[in-house]
Amino acid sequence: MKTINYSALSSICALVIGILLVVWPDVAVSYLVITIGVLFLLPGLIGIFSHFATAKRKMEAGIRPVFPIVALGSAILGFWLMIMPEFFIGILMYVLGILLVLAGLSQLMKLISVRNYTNVPFIMYIIPVLVLLAGVTVLVNPFEAASLPFMVLGVSAIVYSLTDLVRLIMYRRKIRKEDEEANIVDIKPIEEIKD
Repeated sequence: MKTINYSALSSICALVIGILLVVWPDVAVSYLVITIGVLFLLPGLIGIFSHFATAKRKMEAGIRPVFPIVALGSAILGFWLMIMPEFFIGILMYVLGILLVLAGLSQLMKLISVRNYTNVPFIMYIIPVLVLLAGVTVLVNPFEAASLPFMVLGVSAIVYSLTDLVRLIMYRRKIRKEDEEANIVDIKPIEEIKD
């Protein structure tokens, strides 16, 4: 059974959140908060269940499994959003602003760490910086109208998720290429001895 890539699943969920925020900015905010809660809860639960499903196998292979704290936090936040949407409506902009800041910083750190394995084009750094700036803007000025910040957050989430998916694809291609090159073995011809 192939394991689910948690980063890809998180990026896809961020993409769905972003599309919802851009397409329906005037929808009742509480339904949007509940939907966002579900989209945080799902990857969190999948990450936790995936950890427990593969932990024994990893331990047998001599690898110490690390508990997915981010997945647990995502699941808790998602559940909280679902059961108390009214509470979050007042502070949602600040929470999502902080998440954008953290997402931008996280993506920058991931891109910096991938530099050791592959060449990262300069343009790949621009998007995380824009996501980071969008988060700071939302934190500094959460706006009075609800639709504009939701659209800004939605566009930022879409851009973040698409950039993260491109990063994942680039990294996978690089790993596959290295694996293919590692499997190539040069054969040294041996002279045939005749009697």
